[in-house]
Amino acid sequence: MTEYTETEILLQIQDVSKEYNGHLVLKKVCATIKDIKVVGAVRGQVVGFIGPSGIGKSTLFRIMAGLDEPTSGRVVLDAQDRPVRAGEVGVVAQDYPLFEHRTVMGNLMRAACKHYPKKEARERVVAYLADFDLSAEVHHYPAQLSGGQRQRVAILQQVLCGSQTLLMDEPFSGLDPIAKKKTQILIQKIAALDERNTIIIVTHDIAAAAAVADHLWAMGRDHDAEGKIIPGAYIVQTFNLIDRGLAWDRNIESNPAFAPFVQEIDEKFAQL
Repeated sequence: MTEYTETEILLQIQDVSKEYNGHLVLKKVCATIKDIKVVGAVRGQVVGFIGPSGIGKSTLFRIMAGLDEPTSGRVVLDAQDRPVRAGEVGVVAQDYPLFEHRTVMGNLMRAACKHYPKKEARERVVAYLADFDLSAEVHHYPAQLSGGQRQRVAILQQVLCGSQTLLMDEPFSGLDPIAKKKTQILIQKIAALDERNTIIIVTHDIAAAAAVADHLWAMGRDHDAEGKIIPGAYIVQTFNLIDRGLAWDRNIESNPAFAPFVQEIDEKFAQL
């Protein structure tokens, strides 16, 4: 197992509840992400956020992004004494929205110029294009890009905007095994750019999430004596993949402990 330390709080969900028209969707959700330090390596945080469809993952996603307000509780960044605000967290939506009338360079420069002088912005964009295999597409428009290329551009937009916390909505949806592996590597590369980079992945794909994450959050609900669902979802269990020896390895699927771990989560998933 890799030795590591957890230091300051990067994101904290503090007793978040949410009601819609009297219906309780989220119930006192609590979770904390801390900065992970590893001697001799840069390890950003990657959290896989899993749970059945309709359980409230998207609702919590929007609250973490500052796009919706909870009925009670709050989400804070960097232990600040106020709720997160819209724009402070990067959001990579499932359809990877880009400005269709701008080239790849135009899309990325628009993001970079908000935070850097024009010369430095261009240098950063060119460097990222090379690092993420997009140099050949620099003058392409979004309609000319593959789904994977659009995904990379959308993620880099958020990085160039200065977002160190990224929320990704179903980044593995509809991908074939090769494209899925590329997305996993992409997420790991983004996390490794800076120790404070934090990526939270909302997904139904347990194996793909486990392959890139250092922690998993499993959202579920309680049941009464008759087995009926009690309204109000929360994070019922967290899994530390570092302590299990299942983090920070691009070939983790070949680890003998990986498949049994995914099966363990699959079995719990049915009870969430």
